Amino acid sequence: MEKIMIVEDDPKIAEYLAQMLQKYNYQVVKVTDFEQVLETFQTVDPQLVLLDINLPAFDGFYWCRQIRKTSVCPVIFISARTGDMDQVMALENGGDDYITKPFHPDIVMAKIRSHLRRAYGEYAQNNQERTLELTGLILRPERLELLFNQQTVTLTQKEAAILEALMERYPRVKSRGDLLELLWDDETYVDENTLNVNITRARKKLHELGLNNTIETVRGSGYRFNVSWREDK
Repeated sequence: MEKIMIVEDDPKIAEYLAQMLQKYNYQVVKVTDFEQVLETFQTVDPQLVLLDINLPAFDGFYWCRQIRKTSVCPVIFISARTGDMDQVMALENGGDDYITKPFHPDIVMAKIRSHLRRAYGEYAQNNQERTLELTGLILRPERLELLFNQQTVTLTQKEAAILEALMERYPRVKSRGDLLELLWDDETYVDENTLNVNITRARKKLHELGLNNTIETVRGSGYRFNVSWREDK
């Protein structure tokens, strides 16, 4: 049973959508804390998101960008905004489709089924999920997982971003400036200390897999991945 997350602050519309989806045997999760949308998404792990634009605290564009940092899950915007630029913004910020209010339920259901087929069903592309592999070390950034020798550790978004950047750059050096820019988000100011802390945490996760000295500091430049465990075998 596919799970669909509804991010809609109008309780009547949210309940209407939920009842409509449940009628077609979808599992539904309605977000109620609109400051914890990303946390709810990560906990629920839905197959599709219905997302309003006008929300408390942060708008739907913001939350779509946060979801896109870790997931390719289909996101359909449902909004009373009918302007062309709103629809452009929705797509530019990572949305897959746009439905205007008031909406026809048959159109909503048809679009949901279409996107689920494309993402997971008969039209889904093979190997849609990204996987990085480096001499036995496997990173699944969209699952926030790091695997080695049949062991798995869970990563934070920033740890996964650092490891992905270093693995893609290997054997070259990734500059501190590039990593700082990578860690920047819309909520938190990222400084040198923040980068140092996250590098330390990423090293700790590698240590949990039995890999030491894997992230090398290149003085005055940045960091470089080290695959010395390859020679240890």
